[in-house]
Amino acid sequence: MVRRPGVPRLLREINDRAALELLLTSGPLTRGQIGELTGLSKVTASQTLARLERRGLVQVVGEQAGNRGPNAALYGIVPSCAYVAGLDVGPERITAAIADVNGDLAAEVTITPDEEEDPVRLVHKAIAKACRSAKVAMSRLRGIVVGAPGVVDPGTGDVRFSFDLPHWHEGVQQSLAKDLRRDVTIENDVNLVALAERATGAARDVDDFVLLWIGRGIGLAIVLGGRLHRGTSGYAGEIGYLPVPGVPLAEDIKATPGRLPSLAGGFQSLVSAEAVTELAHEHGFTGATAAECVTAAVAAGERGERLLDEIASRLALGVASVCVVLDPGLVVLSGEVGLAGGTSLTTRVEEAVARICPIRPRVVTSTVEGNPVLRGAVLAALEQAREEIFSL
Repeated sequence: MVRRPGVPRLLREINDRAALELLLTSGPLTRGQIGELTGLSKVTASQTLARLERRGLVQVVGEQAGNRGPNAALYGIVPSCAYVAGLDVGPERITAAIADVNGDLAAEVTITPDEEEDPVRLVHKAIAKACRSAKVAMSRLRGIVVGAPGVVDPGTGDVRFSFDLPHWHEGVQQSLAKDLRRDVTIENDVNLVALAERATGAARDVDDFVLLWIGRGIGLAIVLGGRLHRGTSGYAGEIGYLPVPGVPLAEDIKATPGRLPSLAGGFQSLVSAEAVTELAHEHGFTGATAAECVTAAVAAGERGERLLDEIASRLALGVASVCVVLDPGLVVLSGEVGLAGGTSLTTRVEEAVARICPIRPRVVTSTVEGNPVLRGAVLAALEQAREEIFSL
């Protein structure tokens, strides 16, 4: 007879995980509700909750009145059983947030690099400041995710290239993990925006969509089958380099005075914030930023239609190229230009795409509130932390 050691333990782990996941998504709940929704017997549900209470993961948070008999105890996750840190790293500032296991923010702080260039010291400083503000020891962090502009190697977890962060290079990820004494994940910032969009925004529960970020630079996040698609080397979504007829390639204008080599040429030279601002000025909208110009065009009604039509036509070149390859069904516009344009822009992009290719995707504006990169980083860190505590 073949023995199967560990089976009772495995069943306990499965039951514990089922109860924890249910409480995270639907709690607080009574013991009876947990049993009913998980399929556990009353005895097993009681044993599961007792075990989780001993581990400091769940607690009684109230009572539910019944029709007959005593009130039933309501159980909920102990918010402080795990904390995570999410960071949004840019060339001018670093924002860090601390959240409990429920995803509720305990603190959010911003620091400026000043003259400091070392990524490890900067990230450590931001997390330490956020932890002090939240009154949470750094040792209690169960997940740390850093969002950064640039290409992240899926194999090593390091930044392969970032024009805005020249000091982020191979070895930074391991150095951060050593300094913070736990695993650290670095993720492309636009990819994190897509995670936030799928969790709480316009792409909620959508398995196949793309998110186009239109800001200083251009980025694309691809979600297929509910998972981020990064590509073999991490370059999936670098749509800014998409060759566009009639527009010089990036390598052809590297020496153009007054232009940043990484942000010129190809699709990005048509729709970056700089390009949109220049186009808006030609149409008589003289805002200091692309967002101000697009907002003014939307508010101007008929006078702003020509500018919005031109921006939409340019965006459609990239969106159509993506759609005929991936056929995502949903396209989310984000970044300063996408948010400023709202439905006035998304409607025009949808119509322009339909004119130049056989696919008409639904085009919508991002609805994630606050800092979407930071929100995505926190969500990714929460997934890691929950997996860790579920597996203990």
